[in-house]
Amino acid sequence: MIVAIDGPAGAGKSTVARAVAETLSFTYLDTGAMYRCVALARLRNPQADAAALEIGLTEAVMLDGEDVGEEIRSPAITELASEVAAEPEVRAAMAKRQQALLASGDWVAEGRDIGTVIAPHAELKIFLTADASERARRRAEQTGRELAEVLAEQEQRDRRDGERELSPLAAADDAVILDTTVLSADEVIARIVDLAGERAGAGEPR
Repeated sequence: MIVAIDGPAGAGKSTVARAVAETLSFTYLDTGAMYRCVALARLRNPQADAAALEIGLTEAVMLDGEDVGEEIRSPAITELASEVAAEPEVRAAMAKRQQALLASGDWVAEGRDIGTVIAPHAELKIFLTADASERARRRAEQTGRELAEVLAEQEQRDRRDGERELSPLAAADDAVILDTTVLSADEVIARIVDLAGERAGAGEPR
């Protein structure tokens, strides 16, 4: 079974997806970390080939054998990741890897295009959203940065993600839309776990 969780930055995808995966005893896939790894590789070497990178997503985020879990969360990498994710060759390379991983087993996968491109056959598709100011507030709180700065970067990233030609950010037609603006993480997690149980019980086709 695949639970696909998509949505813009700051909607709570990572927190929710990790917890849902743990609750359901599924494997968690953070596709955003893959693009962040590409961004870090590009920052170190502008000629880095995304398809040739060794990226491992287990207990740690590994790039060519190095634990880069903390380094890829910097503001510079966050911004660059959004840029490289718009490159067709990068998306193609990462999509191939993601689809290979999701081909077997039970997964909770989060990103921008899981339900629309990577796993359109997913039994449960969730699109998390939230008010832009609330998303920026959460990110500022997490990073300790100024709210105005985070909001400006978020607006630029939202435009880039939504307007890019290949795999723009959008909810799948059959996705369940959850607005997390006034919902706690626990409420969102419980809702998704319940939905997953319902879909599994109903024997949703792959």
